[in-house]
Amino acid sequence: MSIVVPAYNEGEAIVPFLTRVTSTVSIPFELLVVVDSPDDTTIPVVAAITDVDPRIQCVVNTHGRGPAQAIRFGFDAAKAPTVVVTMADGSDDPRQIDALTELVERGVVVAAGSRYMAGGQQIGGPRLKRFLSRVAGRSLHLFASIGTRDATNSFKAYNADFVREVTIQSRDGFEIGLELTAKARRARLPVAELPTIWLDRTEGESNFQLQKWIPKYLRWYRFAFGHPLPINEIKNAAAGAKGSK
Repeated sequence: MSIVVPAYNEGEAIVPFLTRVTSTVSIPFELLVVVDSPDDTTIPVVAAITDVDPRIQCVVNTHGRGPAQAIRFGFDAAKAPTVVVTMADGSDDPRQIDALTELVERGVVVAAGSRYMAGGQQIGGPRLKRFLSRVAGRSLHLFASIGTRDATNSFKAYNADFVREVTIQSRDGFEIGLELTAKARRARLPVAELPTIWLDRTEGESNFQLQKWIPKYLRWYRFAFGHPLPINEIKNAAAGAKGSK
């Protein structure tokens, strides 16, 4: 399993997250911390950890700046057939990485950590962001049968072959989780979820830019409601949906 972690000037703040991963994940893994530039403060901190635990590496994204580009680069660099995306800020629960990976190994193409199903919870974070995320997740589950109540959450495991087939077309923000879930729905491929408890970060500042990224989320929200498509047509259909806006 490959774990992809976009990071931006986390510095020492990333250490507790990495410690929790290494102490809780039992499936063999590689962990790729993806940064945007060679002067990112995360690099020397991760390099010191790599000397002790070579499973953990820091790589510099060459696709372009921002979290979507970092996640795309991480998928390209990942070696395992299952890729888990999680955040460096400690908001996600690494104890669930094993279970999400096992769901993909059993046949789902997207396994989501869900804040909005029974047993899940979101603690902290901007009130408007929480409201919009919950409404989007619940409505997609109810009306589009998307397979999870939390399609917008970034904490997901993916079948890497599925991602390579449909490609990642997002270039900004954190909407990749919604994009790939919507594409799985259009291809009528299985999506599953597990309850998760999300905690707002306690150190540093969030890079989430709600006003800037809402239109990009809406693109994939609308895409999820389309008619079924063969998987080899998903990429072109998504490109056409963007062009028709």
